[in-house]
Amino acid sequence: MKTIALLLVFGSFLAGAFVSVLDPREVNWSWLVPALLVGIVGLWLSRKVRHEEAHAGNKLAGNMDVLSKSLNNILARLEFINSNKDELPTYEARFEIDRLFREELNNFANARESMVHVFGMQNYADVMSNFAAGERYINRIWSASTDGYVDEVNLYLDRALKQFREAHQHFHELNSIHNA
Repeated sequence: MKTIALLLVFGSFLAGAFVSVLDPREVNWSWLVPALLVGIVGLWLSRKVRHEEAHAGNKLAGNMDVLSKSLNNILARLEFINSNKDELPTYEARFEIDRLFREELNNFANARESMVHVFGMQNYADVMSNFAAGERYINRIWSASTDGYVDEVNLYLDRALKQFREAHQHFHELNSIHNA
């Protein structure tokens, strides 16, 4: 169904483009309007399929599990690095960031939309606000490591840890309320 929806959108776009260039002075609306309507139907179908997929119970449960595990892993790894930050060579921090966090950050980002369906938009925004800030700080650690700024690496490790603690706490509070 998703493929059909995308084909309708692409076909509509191509048909509309073709009809638009047939006569450079005047558009043939009797051909263009049906092409646009087909595109609108394709967009509607695409959104409907995506909405149904997002609400599938097994996908929501699986994504919520991924979100929980990712947040737990990110927080545990940040706490470990933060407790040993004096032993971490500044120029090596970027490699540790890539090794320890990239997969977990990507897993969380790919499953995040399930929070909207389970917790609601406002709670999703609250969790994602802390998550996004923590992710930005992790990226700043990477950049500071590349440039050799020891103080910035340590500063942003603390800030990232704080943001991910808040995201973790808020997510697990919401999850326990939802599972009760």
